[in-house]
Amino acid sequence: METPFRPREKLFEKQKMFQSVNKFVYLKAPGDKITSVAIPGFLAASCLIMIGRGIYNMSHGIGKKE
Repeated sequence: METPFRPREKLFEKQKMFQSVNKFVYLKAPGDKITSVAIPGFLAASCLIMIGRGIYNMSHGIGKKE
């Protein structure tokens, strides 16, 4: 039989830690806020900035090819 990657005791400790946290499942680990909040927030903000810039350029006729 193959040996497990981690000892069972460590696995049980992790399970107890995750089960005791009263947050959403995808926000339980320490670094999860970066991947599930910060990155989508940055993408949404940059998209809004680019859309606003495009609307401004269209309304003022900037950037047209002649």
